[in-house]
Amino acid sequence: MPSEPIVDANGISKSFQRGIPVLDGVSLALTRGEMVALIGASGSGKSTLIRAIAGLTAIDSGGSGRIVVMGESIQQNGRVRCSRALRARIGVIFQQFNLVPRLSLLTNVCFGLLGRVPLVRGVFGYFGTADKHKAMQALARVGIAEHALKRASELSGGQQQRAAIARTLVQGAELLIADEPIASLDPTSARRVMDLLSDMNRDDGLTVLISLHQVEYALKYCARTIALRAGKIAYDGPSSALTPAFLNQIYGAESEELFLPPLVEQAASSGKSGTYEMPGVAAFRHSHAAPIAAPLAKKLTSEIERLSA
Repeated sequence: MPSEPIVDANGISKSFQRGIPVLDGVSLALTRGEMVALIGASGSGKSTLIRAIAGLTAIDSGGSGRIVVMGESIQQNGRVRCSRALRARIGVIFQQFNLVPRLSLLTNVCFGLLGRVPLVRGVFGYFGTADKHKAMQALARVGIAEHALKRASELSGGQQQRAAIARTLVQGAELLIADEPIASLDPTSARRVMDLLSDMNRDDGLTVLISLHQVEYALKYCARTIALRAGKIAYDGPSSALTPAFLNQIYGAESEELFLPPLVEQAASSGKSGTYEMPGVAAFRHSHAAPIAAPLAKKLTSEIERLSA
């Protein structure tokens, strides 16, 4: 039996300037329980597609484009129509965290209940004991319960992103849409956030669509990857097919954006320190012609020296 569809987008286009499409006839479908990566070089249309599926950006009118989420049509003919009940089932995470800096972490996480509590209570931040207990459980799950009474502004970037994930847990979302949630995080925090999202996908059956700027994370965490190029889908299939050579065929020189630079870190298991290179980077460098590889090698060497200082 086929899996239950949770997102069905057909022929969607978006232009912010006349004649310059950011999305050009994109069609995709997600089934319940999938964790799908969305990759692409800068300007490929990832963020616009994410926001369109979340119902935050209206697609172009005058065409047959349509987006259906959990059986409800939320976009058609340039109009967004997403009920409050459906919005409560869709969690959205951004790179910027979107926390209220002066409020406590606990209150910020309670805001995940806004779609499920009376509007007046939500507007004035009146959350009961049961609400706060639920928020504390979510904070414990993401590993930052001890910071519950701190202001959001006092937390590190990784902690703030985990708070945003806790807010999604409290919300009880069935679909999580994340727009480059690890782009501004250090490697350790990025892996912790990706581990949390993977656990939620596996243990809670949460459907996840996550835009990523690095192929390595797609390979490790997502069985399926959708690759965008110039507003069109260039690939939709198993992440295992995303070899450096294949990505070079799709993106050319732009594919160098999709791999992490070498990272200098302590190898705790062996007690040794040295240069660590994410899988795929070395193969990528060797797969390019000298005019491309030489500047990239120089750039990466400088990064190693900076991190080693």
